Amino acid sequence: MDPLTPRQTDILAEARAGGRVVVEALADRFAVTPQTIRKDLNELCERRLLQRVHGGAVLRSGVENLGYAARRLVAAEEKRRIGAAAAGLIPENCSLFITIGTTTEQVAQALGDHQGLLVITNNLNVANILRPSPQIEVIIAGGVLRRSDGGIVGEATVDFIGQFKMDYAVIGASAIDADGALLDYDYREVRVARAIIDNARRVLLVADSLKLQRTAPVRIGHMAQIDVFVTDALPSEKLTRLCATAGVDLVLATP
Repeated sequence: MDPLTPRQTDILAEARAGGRVVVEALADRFAVTPQTIRKDLNELCERRLLQRVHGGAVLRSGVENLGYAARRLVAAEEKRRIGAAAAGLIPENCSLFITIGTTTEQVAQALGDHQGLLVITNNLNVANILRPSPQIEVIIAGGVLRRSDGGIVGEATVDFIGQFKMDYAVIGASAIDADGALLDYDYREVRVARAIIDNARRVLLVADSLKLQRTAPVRIGHMAQIDVFVTDALPSEKLTRLCATAGVDLVLATP
């Protein structure tokens, strides 16, 4: 197999840094046609280094998630809109879980002005985001600290979550299968997410539409266990029908 060209090497490095590359932006950067970039992306996908999505490509999903810094950059504007829309569904003077994830962190960002909230989280980033808000009480779940992203996981975390029954849960997922399966990478994190779903009266799933184009090996649960799905777009007709059949409220955070 021929080695990568210098341009393809740069494209791959950009994808690794940000998680995603866009055809038009790459064409402008390298002063070539979009068709040339598409050819580069196709070759990188054939080598199983990238995975094509509409308008560009993302790092190929598999058994390991992207790094935390890269996840924050992927679909950043979509996540911000999703976070704002989800926060608008949370009433004041209620209790909620917020799980690990860059999208759930955007929900926390948008909750800063809420009054009378009790938040339990296994995400140190969420705790830091909410720390300046005196009207929000924050409880951090105990367990093992995952240094890569500030998540707290493990059996102790599951046991801690089981002591509570909260009004809402805000959860994320690394991938959503066409059959409605909610997927992630770390079994320890999934155990905590399952406990949170089981101990909340109403569950909000927040995930951008790129998650529909990824895969992950560990099952969190199924879309039928969700009450509200907040996303930026839902191009899958099958998943749209599944949400309707299961009674899942679909909220599209459009521009």
